[in-house]
Amino acid sequence: MTSTSLSPKNGYPREQIAEGKQTNVMLSRVAASLYWMSRYLERSENIARLLDVNLQLLLDFGKVSSEALKEHWVPVLRAAGEEELFFQLYETADSHSVVEFLTFRTENTNSIVSCINAARENARQVRDQISLEMWEVLNDAYLFLKDADSGAVWETGANAFFDRVKGFSHLFQGLTDSTFSRNEGYEFIQFGRFLERADKTSRILDIKYHMLLPKVTDVGGAVDTAQWQAVLRSTSALEAYRRYYVAEIVPWKVAVFLVFSSSFPRSIVYCVEQVGEYVHRITDTPPGQYRTEGERRYGKFLQQLRFTTSDEVLREGLHQFLERVQKELLAIADHMFDAFMYHPPVDMASEIRLHQQEQQQQQLSQ
Repeated sequence: MTSTSLSPKNGYPREQIAEGKQTNVMLSRVAASLYWMSRYLERSENIARLLDVNLQLLLDFGKVSSEALKEHWVPVLRAAGEEELFFQLYETADSHSVVEFLTFRTENTNSIVSCINAARENARQVRDQISLEMWEVLNDAYLFLKDADSGAVWETGANAFFDRVKGFSHLFQGLTDSTFSRNEGYEFIQFGRFLERADKTSRILDIKYHMLLPKVTDVGGAVDTAQWQAVLRSTSALEAYRRYYVAEIVPWKVAVFLVFSSSFPRSIVYCVEQVGEYVHRITDTPPGQYRTEGERRYGKFLQQLRFTTSDEVLREGLHQFLERVQKELLAIADHMFDAFMYHPPVDMASEIRLHQQEQQQQQLSQ
């Protein structure tokens, strides 16, 4: 039985030549495991950010009605893409039910527990490819969540709990930079990381779009400002924003900063640029050149994003623009997965027949 290497479809050779030397081509299943390990861990961190900031935002508002709680939490569920599943399991959306659902429910494949479990499982499958330190962080995160439940969040303090979850992700990223060789595996890890981060930043921004205020007069008021500040805190961008703009928090400036900043590592433009960089590295294609239709589509999107102005985004509509970003990120993710990470399930019956035929041919030739 032969192993599956990077797919040669879409014009990619099984062996690539760089600087006159033959480079190793990573197995598809290894590339996929490293990619999903990175994406799932980044996703768990972003969910922890969302929950932590939205819980703190409620403290600023004091006592709120059940209807206000629903208006506060439903956009978070919608941004996570799990609104329908949530209401199959719960009757009302409040702090306790949403935190439990997005943190501990395994029925939700995007809960923090599910993401950490998936990241650890993918890491286990490529244990020999990652460093001991990287594995230990994922294992510690898994054990931490395995021993916790929704009651523990409220007893120990939600902020401390979610800080711990975020800390595992930060430590893993630091150890990856410090202990992982700069090879193809590193490129797949970073590709998954920035792809997931760009998607989540767009969804965090989109949450504010869905938080419809009861009165037009509230726009620009205390509630509106607090919500936009929460958006910045969800992406750890509050201090960076204030250093850049100095003045008060203005909605359109927040949107522009989180979309167009070329230096802030969680802005959409920064992450999309990084995704493009690692696409070129993985495909061994010079910057500005694209071999396939999927890559050309992403290259066109990247160029459009570079030359798009904030006025054009506002004319198009922030929500519509963010939906387009998410669509293009999904397209490049699908393309790269099909080209480099997909390996079809093994048909054991066919493999056995093929092996028997090869044995018969060998016997006949003897």
